[in-house]
Amino acid sequence: MNESGRVEAFSDGVFAIAITLLVLEIKVPPHAGDHLWSALGEMWPSYAAYAVTFLVIGIMWINHHTIFRYIARVDRTLLFLNLLLLMCVAALPWPAGLMAEYLREGDASHVAAAVYSLFMVAHAVAYQALWWHLTKTGHLFDSRVDVAAARATRRRFAVGSVVYPVTVGLAFVSAPLTLAVHGVLAVYYAFNQVPVPTREQGQEPVVAGADG
Repeated sequence: MNESGRVEAFSDGVFAIAITLLVLEIKVPPHAGDHLWSALGEMWPSYAAYAVTFLVIGIMWINHHTIFRYIARVDRTLLFLNLLLLMCVAALPWPAGLMAEYLREGDASHVAAAVYSLFMVAHAVAYQALWWHLTKTGHLFDSRVDVAAARATRRRFAVGSVVYPVTVGLAFVSAPLTLAVHGVLAVYYAFNQVPVPTREQGQEPVVAGADG
């Protein structure tokens, strides 16, 4: 396994653990008895936080995997930037749990939604930093990548770093709406990807998520 393969394998492990830990925030209703159905229904914030955050992490993993398919070598800066990204990924079950717990709690819901959005800002910035480093000189890409075309995607790639701070402000308007917007953004970025053509004719293009 080459160096980039080792980095991707380690990253896959972190993504897998983080996405699995999300389900632990969905608790079994205690002593519900004959009211189990209603107790399960009252847990909708947990389901919503789980679904949205699962989508976010899953799409991050898809984009990460796609990028690393075209990385032939790594340097120390890339390793640290990738670790920064993984730190954000590993932490996401915590704000998801915060949202699940406080989504219906008045003023506390705004704080929980703001914290959740700030974590999304952090992961968008980390992804942008990783992409900017990769495209700065292109020396870490393999020979298939058109480095000039990849570098030209930087501005569009950074859209998430502009959009996610807006959700921090939205958090103080409505926490449920903020969570819903994050879900919509996750779906949007799953389909609105940034194609970077390769040098070879007819070669499948590199695709990088606009939000990371």
